Amino acid sequence: MTNLPNRYVMSVLLALSLTACGGGARLTVAEGSGPNPTLPAPAKSFIPVVNIAPAKGWPADGKPIAAAGTTVVRFAEQLDHPRWVYVLPNGDVLVAETNAPPKPDDGKGIKGWLMKIMMKRAGAGVPSANRITLLRDSDGDGIAEVRSVLLDGLNSPFGMALIGSDLYVANADAVVRFPYRTGDIKITAPAVNVMDLPGGPINHHWTKNIIASGDATRLYVTVGSNSNIAEKGMDKEEGRAAIWELDLKSGQKRVFASGLRNPNGMAWEADSGALWTVVNERDELGSDLVPDYLTSVRDGGFYGWPYSYFGQHVDTRVNPPRPDLVARAISPDYAVGPHTAPLGLASARGTSLPAQFQHGMFIGQHGSWNRRPHSGYKVVFVPFTGGKPAAGPMIDVLTGFLSPAGDAQGRPVGVALDKTGALLVADDVGNIVWRVSALAR
Repeated sequence: MTNLPNRYVMSVLLALSLTACGGGARLTVAEGSGPNPTLPAPAKSFIPVVNIAPAKGWPADGKPIAAAGTTVVRFAEQLDHPRWVYVLPNGDVLVAETNAPPKPDDGKGIKGWLMKIMMKRAGAGVPSANRITLLRDSDGDGIAEVRSVLLDGLNSPFGMALIGSDLYVANADAVVRFPYRTGDIKITAPAVNVMDLPGGPINHHWTKNIIASGDATRLYVTVGSNSNIAEKGMDKEEGRAAIWELDLKSGQKRVFASGLRNPNGMAWEADSGALWTVVNERDELGSDLVPDYLTSVRDGGFYGWPYSYFGQHVDTRVNPPRPDLVARAISPDYAVGPHTAPLGLASARGTSLPAQFQHGMFIGQHGSWNRRPHSGYKVVFVPFTGGKPAAGPMIDVLTGFLSPAGDAQGRPVGVALDKTGALLVADDVGNIVWRVSALAR
């Protein structure tokens, strides 16, 4: 890349900056949300809409804006790119301090080079700490005063799940297992490989999440696509854009659902017992497409990627087409807005937050680069009734992650309820875990 003429590099950067100034949204996020979002015609261009919120971090006394009836505090700070949170039965909180692994074959060429620059500007360019840190609030004041590295030397860890005395961790290329005893603050035992996951030198969507079944016999594992719309070839997508099911006793594994471009958070719906996930949809079709979504996950279901979006809306960029698969594509249950980048997902079951947050799902929206104006960059709540999203809009839980100048003070990722029912939020730009609780009466 350094051998390219400066004039050529500058012309590409100029084109990128001009594109970033155009292609603005014609619809509101609300119009691109809900069970029947507005889906305009695709807006295609050689260079996609780019609108990076520069990662700045919070001022010393800064914090997000909490919903009415709640308050937010720094549960823990000065972390190293905290992406995911998991609460153990004894109340200890595990935080995956992590970032992308080396991906030498991802982002080659001019477009890839520019993407790396943009991701660095967005706060995603730091090396991975590759560890899981344990936080403990022994005195119950809502702030962790005990901090210990529970596991280190991992490979871009993300999802975590405790089953009995086994702690499972989803690395970027495998699910591994460690022995755990209640109260442990450090684990020194070596990892046991449980399931290999698609990784390799591209590993475009590297985050892998896991959740245990209610009877603790199976793990469900998310694996994102290796590209935006399979432009690298479907041979690079083997086992990807899917949720896998792993039988822990037999070791047998199978694809549980497919066509999910980049599923991340998973949660069990309290009434129906169904598995739900949030999915980051495709880019480069303009500011208003495609809505990211929250959906129940059907066994054997196909959700469209890469051939179609939001059900059977064909993406004509994908060749060769697969009308047979498009005909099977399931429409997701609920759109959460275009380019909001939903990552974290937590059921409201057991929450101690006010009444409007008692039934539904909390979502951490990381915020994206492919929309003007910005979307996401907040934590929202989707109310449920009868095991499905209720009619009506999402409710803001935490906002204010973007400054008035458009800088990212923080970016929410993983969300989880702590032992008291308060909501924990990992913020990988602020390097903070926030705790949202009900105001004392």
